[in-house]
Amino acid sequence: MDEQTKVEDFSCKQCGVRLRVARGTQSYICPVCDCQNDIPERLMAEKIKKDGLASIIKYEGDNETLVWKHPIEDFNYGSQLIVHESQEAIFFRDGQALDLFGAGRYTLETQQLPLLEKLYQLPTDTEGTFHSEVYFINKVVQMAIKWGTPEKVRFIDPLTGVPLELGASGELNLMVSDSRKLLLKLVGTMKGIAWGDGEGMSKSLQSAFRPMIANAVKTNLSAVIKDNAIDILEVDEKLDLISSSLRDKLLPGFEEYGLTIPQLYVTNVVLPENDPNFKRIRELHTITLQTRVYQAEATVQAARAQSEAMAKTAQAQAKAQYRTAEEQSAAAIEQARREAVLQQQTTETEVARRAAERKVIEAQAEAQAQRMAGLTEAEVMAAKGYSQKDVIQAEVQKAYAEGLGNMGANLGAGGGNGGGGGIMGDMLNFGVGMAAAQTFMPQIGEMMKGMAPQPMGTASEQPAVGGWTCPQCHRQNIMSRFCPDCGGKKPEPTSEDAWNCPSCGKQGITSRFCPECGAKKPEAGWTCPDCGATNIASNFCPNCGRKKGE
Repeated sequence: MDEQTKVEDFSCKQCGVRLRVARGTQSYICPVCDCQNDIPERLMAEKIKKDGLASIIKYEGDNETLVWKHPIEDFNYGSQLIVHESQEAIFFRDGQALDLFGAGRYTLETQQLPLLEKLYQLPTDTEGTFHSEVYFINKVVQMAIKWGTPEKVRFIDPLTGVPLELGASGELNLMVSDSRKLLLKLVGTMKGIAWGDGEGMSKSLQSAFRPMIANAVKTNLSAVIKDNAIDILEVDEKLDLISSSLRDKLLPGFEEYGLTIPQLYVTNVVLPENDPNFKRIRELHTITLQTRVYQAEATVQAARAQSEAMAKTAQAQAKAQYRTAEEQSAAAIEQARREAVLQQQTTETEVARRAAERKVIEAQAEAQAQRMAGLTEAEVMAAKGYSQKDVIQAEVQKAYAEGLGNMGANLGAGGGNGGGGGIMGDMLNFGVGMAAAQTFMPQIGEMMKGMAPQPMGTASEQPAVGGWTCPQCHRQNIMSRFCPDCGGKKPEPTSEDAWNCPSCGKQGITSRFCPECGAKKPEAGWTCPDCGATNIASNFCPNCGRKKGE
């Protein structure tokens, strides 16, 4: 017998009546209940049941299907349920949804079917089977599902009040959010459901949700454009805002059936290009745009002119600041130079002043030493009971006595020699004595009046001998260079050209250099109008620093 003429026996999936078909047949409609049976599927189910093998239950639909019903309904005890990632599986018994399974591998046993156990007792032998249905829910996001408005949407332009007709289209992403709600409300007992049409499936979601999408877009598109003040000619710039607003309006309708919209995109807003009213709006928009351009250009030119003016002002200010800074710098340099010159002059003056002070101190020390020597000698003489006057007087008297003695001796000798030569010799000896006596005459002054024989009157009645008066102790008729009482030095003679030393203070100097400190005679200079300093030889006043001639 040929293989094609052999027959196969199987039970109808719906009514259970035994049927026979030729081997190789793929599908057969039951003459009793009109159920279309998948022959390979029914033969495999009966073979598994006959052999007592556990069934493998897994998803075998495509990726575009949201809900898919497994074709086998009678499962052996111990069958394996495989649920992939992004899937869920729900067991149904007599139209009631029981256990929900997530991703994983499950064995159909009492421990893993707690709700099913409450309905009936599962068999414990390998021959036992139980009748149930398994639905797989595909939770993968369905991408780029197209949508659009079947007819135009009436829109009143808020700027011009002109009525227009708009259309909108785009794409959305769809995903199952509640598996039970989707099965109970949309699938029922059918083989499954998808966005598009499928054989043996429920009405497609596209057909089911198209009216809701169109109604939501027609109701809210115009409101979204008005509420957000969107220019109809610039609507493409606001598609993100329109898409977000329309998604918020559509989402509650989808969630009611266990679906959600992760993203919705308005990709195109159809404008009435041939409508005269729209052409008028475009012309007005063009005029407005040109006006804005002109205003922008005028603003730019004004800003450019203002910028140039500000730049010139800033440049002038910079130049003025530079000149001011330059002048200030020059003034600071000149001031620093003046201060340096003044400091140098001050330093030189200070050095000269200190040198003069040292010479004055030395001169004072020398005068003091001489004075102290004189005072010491006077104190010694006073301690011995005589003074310098007594010493000089004694020396004069001695010299006078010697002169007289020599005169007597010569006189006696001269008598024997004729007398002439003896008298001349006595006179010479007397002159020698007088010369010796005059060595002390400049120091004793009027003392000589009491030394020589006074033919008439007293010593006080004789005229005074010429000398100088000490400015310290007021002793008069001093013939020596130093005062015999206080040791003071004899003042130098003054003249019309005499000058006072500014370094050591010596007065009445007639020479070009000071005999005490060696300072040079000041040149005739200028008088400072600020501090009154006179005879200034330098270009700057040594006291206040004022420049000569300013």
